[in-house]
Amino acid sequence: MTESQRNKQNKIIFASSCVESAARKLGISSSDMYQRMKKINFIENFIFKCYDALHTQSREHVTEDILGALAIWEEKLSKK
Repeated sequence: MTESQRNKQNKIIFASSCVESAARKLGISSSDMYQRMKKINFIENFIFKCYDALHTQSREHVTEDILGALAIWEEKLSKK
């Protein structure tokens, strides 16, 4: 496996854990959380793009950041 492939795999694993922990925090299913994020391309445009900064933080901090940003993104989408 190349370094690029490993990096992509690490981002996917990290994004999956973000979906799961955000869902757990809100008491919803991971599937429901994934659909919310997918609807606004949140995983690609926030979690993957901010991976270098996010993955160095505690799980609790990342979850709070994810939920805060998700709420802002969804609010902006609803105003369009």
